[in-house]
Parts: sequence; C-alpha cells; structure tokens
Amino acid sequence: NLTSKAILLYDEWIKDADPRLEGWPLMSSPFPTTFIIGTYVYFVTSLGPKLMENKKPFELRQIMTFYNFSVVALSLYMTYEFLMSGWATGYSFRCDIVDYSRSPTALRMVRTCWLYYFSKFIELLDTIFFVLRKKNNQVTFLHVFHHSIMPWTWWFGVKFAAGSGLGTFHALLNCIVHVVMYTYYGICSLGPAYHKYLWWKKYMTTIQLVQFIMITVHIGQIYIMDDCPYQYPIFMFIIWLYGSMFLVLFLHFWYHAYTKGQRLPKMARNGISKDQ
Repeated sequence: NLTSKAILLYDEWIKDADPRLEGWPLMSSPFPTTFIIGTYVYFVTSLGPKLMENKKPFELRQIMTFYNFSVVALSLYMTYEFLMSGWATGYSFRCDIVDYSRSPTALRMVRTCWLYYFSKFIELLDTIFFVLRKKNNQVTFLHVFHHSIMPWTWWFGVKFAAGSGLGTFHALLNCIVHVVMYTYYGICSLGPAYHKYLWWKKYMTTIQLVQFIMITVHIGQIYIMDDCPYQYPIFMFIIWLYGSMFLVLFLHFWYHAYTKGQRLPKMARNGISKDQ
C-alpha cells in the first residue's frame, strides 16, 4: 500500500513537469541522475581509493590540460547562451518568472539550462582525477557535497522551471567564474614553466566571494518584492540557502586568510577553491 501510494504521489507530482522537456536525455525521472551521483560518491570515497591503494598515481597532465580548457570553452559558450536567452535581451534582474512558451528565445533558454545541468556531470571528473592521481586529501566533504548536490537539484530546476531570471542568475555567474578558474587550472596543468603567469591566483577567492554575495542579494529580492508570482518559490529558497551557506563559508575563509594573516583552512585549499 505504501509503495502504491508513493507511485501515485510521484505520478501526480510529475504531471506538473515542463512538457517541453519530454524525451530529453536524463529528464524522464530523477532516478538516472540519482544513480549517477550515487555511483560517483561511492567511487570517489570508497572504491576508487581502494583500487589505487597499491598502485602508482596516474600522470594525467595532458588529459587535465585538455579537460580544463574544454570546460573553459564550454563555460564561455554557456555564458553567451544565457546572455542571449534572456540576460542580455530583456531580463530585468528582478522578478523574471519562468517563460513556458515555445518561442525561440524561451526554447533557447531551456536548452541552455539543460546544458548547464549536464555540464555538472562533466565536472565530476574533477574528483575522479584527484582519486586517480592519489590526491585523496583533496576529496573533502565540501568538494563531494558541492559536486553531488548541483546536478541533483538542477534536475528539478530544469524539469519544472527551465528558463527564468530568478532561477538562472546563479548559473550565469557560475559559468563566468568557471571561465576564470578553469583557465587558472589549465595553465597550472601545463607545468612549472607557465606558473609565472599565475600571479592572479590570490584574486580567485575574491571572485568566488563576490559571486556568492551577488547570488544571495539577487535571490533575496523575492522576500522584499510585494508581488512576484514566481511559479516555484521553493527553488528560490534552495538557491538562497545554497548561496548564503557558501557566502558564510567564504567569509570565514577570507577572515582567516587575509584579516588574521593565516593560510586558508585546508578545506578551502583542497576543496572549495576549485569547485565553485
């Protein structure tokens, strides 16, 4: 009886999904995404380290160089698509609700949202490279949590509310930040001869901090606007919670790194500093 009730509730709930996503890869239900994330977590926290325990770390410099600059190119493309799908063509930066029409601009935003969601699976390679290179100290809780929660929450965002200013501002900023960060890691992977070009490393924490301030302020508008008929307020709360959480963490890191003159906590150096 409980199983039947659960199935009925799921069927009733999924009826509200965006019909424009019908037949799209990984969009049929949340279970494929959940399975991929579960497999990822198991591999990077248990299976992978065990398999590598008695092996030499892999030398992946060329692969990582290709990977990092590929993510840069993808992030640049998604930034452009987010801009042309709304952010540079009509969004107000305030109460921009979901456009469920089949206009060319609305469908373009749907495709961009799905691509951003899919890119989060590509970024799981960050952690896999850590494991294969036996950099297990970099597989922190925050690192794995961030890489796991993003594709899972974004499945629901794409499935039910693909295409709105309120729901995509953080994705636009994240793409811009990834252009900067993966450029840094791409240059870093080229070898010591190129490290002289990485003088701007100290500014990356500042860029990340500004990112979360902007996300928190933007999404916080929904709590002070008199009438904003956004279709799924729960998504706004999740984005606000996520932005606020990482804003607090980065303010803590900033305090210890710059105000007190200490090195960043290990969690920041090994986890978050690359993952946002």
